[in-house]
Amino acid sequence: MKYIKTLSLVALAMLAVACKNDDKAATTQQQKVQVKIAKVTSEDIPQTETYTATVESDLKNNIAPNTPYRIEKIYVDVGDPVRKGQVLVQLDASNLQQLKLQLENQKIEFNRTAQLYQVGGASKAEYDNAKLQLDVFSTQLKQLMENTQLVAPINGVVTVRNYDNGDMYSNEKPILTIEQTNPVKVMVNISEVYYKDIYKGMPIDIQLDAYGDETFYGKVTIVYPTIDLDTHTFPVEVIINNADQRVRPGMFARATVNFGSKNHVLVPDEALVKQIGAGDRYVYVYKDGKVSYNKVHLGKHIGTKYEILDGVNSGDEVVIAGQSRLANGKEVEVVK
Repeated sequence: MKYIKTLSLVALAMLAVACKNDDKAATTQQQKVQVKIAKVTSEDIPQTETYTATVESDLKNNIAPNTPYRIEKIYVDVGDPVRKGQVLVQLDASNLQQLKLQLENQKIEFNRTAQLYQVGGASKAEYDNAKLQLDVFSTQLKQLMENTQLVAPINGVVTVRNYDNGDMYSNEKPILTIEQTNPVKVMVNISEVYYKDIYKGMPIDIQLDAYGDETFYGKVTIVYPTIDLDTHTFPVEVIINNADQRVRPGMFARATVNFGSKNHVLVPDEALVKQIGAGDRYVYVYKDGKVSYNKVHLGKHIGTKYEILDGVNSGDEVVIAGQSRLANGKEVEVVK
């Protein structure tokens, strides 16, 4: 009887240990955080950057004489199109007739001296002096005509008029400003990391606030060779064909540059965790029953996913639900 009683006690002890182990296992199972995971893959993603800029005229000329004159007549106004060589302004030409008369008299004197020189009636010095005087009067008349009749040096449109008929021109402001509006240009400041990727002739898409989502097409004409030390950007000139004159200087523009495509991982929005007190983003990556806390660098937001530049590999399984109770290296239970 004593032997049977001993066996009973041993059996009870073993049962108690088994129950305790079962309870411990159950407790351990309950401590595991339940999570949902998703497998991520990589795709070829277009690498584009958008920069803001302001439309400028391709050429700009200020129209003014080199000395003060009274303005007799301005033939154009703001908004008027002009052609190269077109007379824009007539200045006071009261001295012009007098100078023309002097030039005619000097021509007569030169011809008389030339005839005398041919027959020996005038010296070489007299001939040279008459020729010099004729050249001086001719040059003065040409300069006076150029400064009393101002013409357009380019095809364009009048964008500024600072004087009225009868005003006295001063050196403070030009009489007119003419800008060439076909083509027009935008100056884009691009991050130095893309310096090797920009080239002359590269196509650029342009959108203007005035025309909504409509796309205008430009191309790179100048890549400036220096980097700004403060902004770490470099300027690029982009020319836009503007034959229909729809694009105007001063318009706000957004220039989109396409740098090709790169193969990057895409993760669901739900997988991203923001670190409190910082702007860093993290993703929990699941492997062999545990999770690791991986810092990631974000690219573009595409639909309901983010492009990941580094921190997660294609084929990784990431946590998309249950992150609030997780920590690096924590064991988890995957649920559907």
